Amino acid sequence: MKQAKLTCAAALLLCIPLAACDSPSAPAPEPSPQDLFFERLSLLCGKAYAGTLASEQQADADMAGKPMIMHAASCDLNEIQIPFHIAEGPDTWNRSRTWIISRTDDGLRLKHRHRHEDGSLDSVTNYGGDTAEEGTADRQEFPVDAESIASFKANGLDQSVTNVWAMEVSEPGQGDARFAYELRRPETADGRHFRVEFDLSKPVAVPPPPWGG
Repeated sequence: MKQAKLTCAAALLLCIPLAACDSPSAPAPEPSPQDLFFERLSLLCGKAYAGTLASEQQADADMAGKPMIMHAASCDLNEIQIPFHIAEGPDTWNRSRTWIISRTDDGLRLKHRHRHEDGSLDSVTNYGGDTAEEGTADRQEFPVDAESIASFKANGLDQSVTNVWAMEVSEPGQGDARFAYELRRPETADGRHFRVEFDLSKPVAVPPPPWGG
């Protein structure tokens, strides 16, 4: 009888790990708004889209009506590079700017790479900021960071130390899907507002690389 009891106990011990293995695994965490936003941008990889100036301030009057193209040219799990091309004439384009969106431990970061036509970096480049709030899957905002403030002050751009950039991307499949890039400054600075919007419903031909690319 004693031997039978020991055998049953051993059998129970052997069954316990198997039961544990059969228990349901913990559910995967819900993606954050920044994760969803980044995933939507990733769906644009390799494609280019046409856009136009959407804001109406006098400071940008020379851009009004000019063709613009955004190109999600380079993408990986942690970074997306989007060159921004602006037509300056029938066969002339300004290809100086690239928007760089990357993941951080706390959210997302936007930086701007600014080059001259010969490929050299502008004196004001690598400016931008990190998300300070969760935002949404549609829109993320990037307040200016300390590195950018120091660069702006060093280059006589004191009005830019209050910059807040934003990007928007529509949910895939919408008929009026769009991507938007925006810059704002508060009225206490100069009330700056710059916004361009791109039609995501139909890709266009991929443009040449940005300057220095």
